[in-house]
Amino acid sequence: MDETSQRQPGRHVRRDHRKRWLAVALAVAVLIGGSYAAVRLWSGEQPSAAAGPGEPAAVTEGAPDPAGSGAASAGPSASASATPRPSASPSTKASTSPQAQPGGPAKTSAKKGVSVWNFGGLKAALTDVRASWYYNWSAGPSKDAGTSAAFVPMIWGEKSVTDAELARAKKSGHVLLGFNEPDFASQANMTVERALELWPRLQATGLRLGSPAVAVGADKAGGWLDRFLSGAKARGYRVDFITLHWYGADFSAAAVGHLKNYLQAVYQRYRMPIWVTEYALIKWGANGAVYPSDAQQAAFVTGSTKLMQGLSYVERYAWFALPWPTEGHQGTALYRDGDSPTAAGQAYRAAG
Repeated sequence: MDETSQRQPGRHVRRDHRKRWLAVALAVAVLIGGSYAAVRLWSGEQPSAAAGPGEPAAVTEGAPDPAGSGAASAGPSASASATPRPSASPSTKASTSPQAQPGGPAKTSAKKGVSVWNFGGLKAALTDVRASWYYNWSAGPSKDAGTSAAFVPMIWGEKSVTDAELARAKKSGHVLLGFNEPDFASQANMTVERALELWPRLQATGLRLGSPAVAVGADKAGGWLDRFLSGAKARGYRVDFITLHWYGADFSAAAVGHLKNYLQAVYQRYRMPIWVTEYALIKWGANGAVYPSDAQQAAFVTGSTKLMQGLSYVERYAWFALPWPTEGHQGTALYRDGDSPTAAGQAYRAAG
């Protein structure tokens, strides 16, 4: 995803129009250049067997989040199976807040981030929202983002697995996000087998490595993510944390509980740190997306950020999205321009 396009969430109603602009956006990105203990599936020889359903990948000690997540602790108590409407990033100690620099903007938790694309007020909005990190679905930072938040690169899909893009990602950050919604045809659209075939190239960057971010069913046995992690374990590949997307269709106060159930279910299955890299309230239907009221979205921002700040196994989270798009998905935007936060934006700015 390139920062010049209006990015739609990783959902099943993001149809052909999004596919087209993502293709264009990725091309532009190449041209301009420019979430216990951490877990690791250790490197080894690749067997010929294809990945298949099975037990969750075993967890062993691995690299910690460079932003400062702490030591492992007991996970949450068991809960009912989650029934979220996701889209589409151990118990550790809660991340500590970075110290504000003299003369600079106040910072909040190292967990809090945002997804972005280029718009006129990007630098000002990114500073004002007090995010500690951001990403833009590409391997290099957004040219107008400034330096108030750390950039986290992504290898979006199969066509991004090139020497140039991998080198660009390695140069741009300390953590690498894996493929974007490979389980959706309108997104990275990859089989588990193809993703596993390409994974050693991402691993070879040496960066701390997040799993592919599936759009749905991360907690399900035999789902895309489950088969990927089982295949990675069988091959001795490394995955340092689980990356997730989640979109809720219940606009009531119960939405925060739905998100919590999903996160708990995923953690209880894999016992790995979690990054939630896309999330918001959107109801998808045959006639397009339906959004909550401004007050409902803002209330969810407040409740969900408080939740994830308190979940030790959630290392980071990023709202979808920072900018106000020219068409579609204004109902989740945090800023209309650099100094005009929406109700959700005001709530997100105060979070952490």
